Amino acid sequence: MKEVLTLALLLAGATLHAQEKKAPVNPPDVVETKSGKVKIEHLATLNEPWGMAWLPDGRLLITEKPGRLRIYSQGKLSEPLRGLPKIEYHGQGGLLDVKIDPDFSRTKLVYFSYTEAADQQPNITRDIGDPRLGKFNDYSDAILKGGAVARGRLEGQEVRNIEVIWRQVPKTVGRGHFGGRLLFAPDGTLFITSGERQRSEPAQDLTSNLGKMIRINPDGSIPKTNPFINKKGVRPEIWSYGHRNPLGAAFNPATKQLWIHEMGALHGDELNIPLAGKNYGWPVVSNGNNYDGSPIPAHETKPEFAAPVYYWHPAISPSGLAFYTGSLFKDWSGNALLGSFNSEALVRLTLDGNNVSSEERIWLQRRIREVLQAPDGSVWLLTDYKDGELLRLSPVADR
Repeated sequence: MKEVLTLALLLAGATLHAQEKKAPVNPPDVVETKSGKVKIEHLATLNEPWGMAWLPDGRLLITEKPGRLRIYSQGKLSEPLRGLPKIEYHGQGGLLDVKIDPDFSRTKLVYFSYTEAADQQPNITRDIGDPRLGKFNDYSDAILKGGAVARGRLEGQEVRNIEVIWRQVPKTVGRGHFGGRLLFAPDGTLFITSGERQRSEPAQDLTSNLGKMIRINPDGSIPKTNPFINKKGVRPEIWSYGHRNPLGAAFNPATKQLWIHEMGALHGDELNIPLAGKNYGWPVVSNGNNYDGSPIPAHETKPEFAAPVYYWHPAISPSGLAFYTGSLFKDWSGNALLGSFNSEALVRLTLDGNNVSSEERIWLQRRIREVLQAPDGSVWLLTDYKDGELLRLSPVADR
């Protein structure tokens, strides 16, 4: 009975929808950490917030999964911006991440990821299901859908001239694991995390872009330096493959390398440095098992696959990733910060090169969806609830 309860709790932490989770009652506004006390300020309440990005003038773009893009400025939330395309909102899908163009001051371009339904829908009433996903999944969703990335010009309270620059292929019926994190590289290319849509096998299929790290130019064209650019039968936007559901991506400023994390199945959440053309093994290897208890070979049994630099067992269900470069939290310089659903914490990783030397879980009693450093060095968070929060973390001043 204890094992069944533990499995149910892990599944709830990773797969339940935000609208089914209740926000905490009277969460703390000050927490103790290894670096001293940290103040937690509640700035705004949003409906299932997912991603955020700073504008050059200090305003903050925030997505809400039901399909709204808002601006937070001077303590207030704007009305939803106009002009977004039709968004398929269900479960893990909806309006996801947002980023601004590296040359935003000139272009005014905003990029966002979201889920879209196919124009032609199958005549079915439910998903067929997969025993590997366990007994706690909802298979009533029969919508044929997939992730997409679009861009448009931000003009006042509207996003204009929307154009789709990338889509997941193929679209699949129901389920989650869209990925959807966006990240501009120092060279101006755009990385997209693409989940395997809870199908597993597409992560190893190079004719599909599911379960992959994607690299494109800002206009949707393919960079000539991509690893599979001239390989027949392989989608040229693929950077790396064998990924499950990456929900955090950031460049390490010390090494200029791309880092991601991805949710494992039953345990085995991973921290990876995805290199061009490398295979990271899902679903052939994992440091966890399937939700029905069926085993998956461990990473070390198949060295032909790139192994994670760090993994979690038990699972923490990570989301959001940032490297801290500010001066407010002096002990955090160069650390990786990520959110956790299961631990209801901000996770701080101290690094020694490409190795994790220590981990601290700062218990906030909230499921953390996104992590972002502010220009002043404070850390801003989004929480994963129907009535989600925008939070600001700062050190408590010594007295």
